[in-house]
Amino acid sequence: MPASAAKNNAKEKTSMPSIGIDELVKKTGSIYKLVGLAARRAVELNDGAQKLVDCPQDEKVTTVALREIVAGKVSLKAKEEK
Repeated sequence: MPASAAKNNAKEKTSMPSIGIDELVKKTGSIYKLVGLAARRAVELNDGAQKLVDCPQDEKVTTVALREIVAGKVSLKAKEEK
């Protein structure tokens, strides 16, 4: 097996299934809310917050944030009106 084929094969084994945008938008209500929520959660994760889903240690914080949203572990909280 050529080295490039072995590299591609190893990458396929370790990659996680992709996260569907439609499912993410359903969880948040709009693409704009999704982006804001994912960004806030990624910052929290980057600052040391504990991951709420099982994922590889080296997975990027943005991907972890999206996985948490799709799993229903993170959601938007409505502001209370005064």
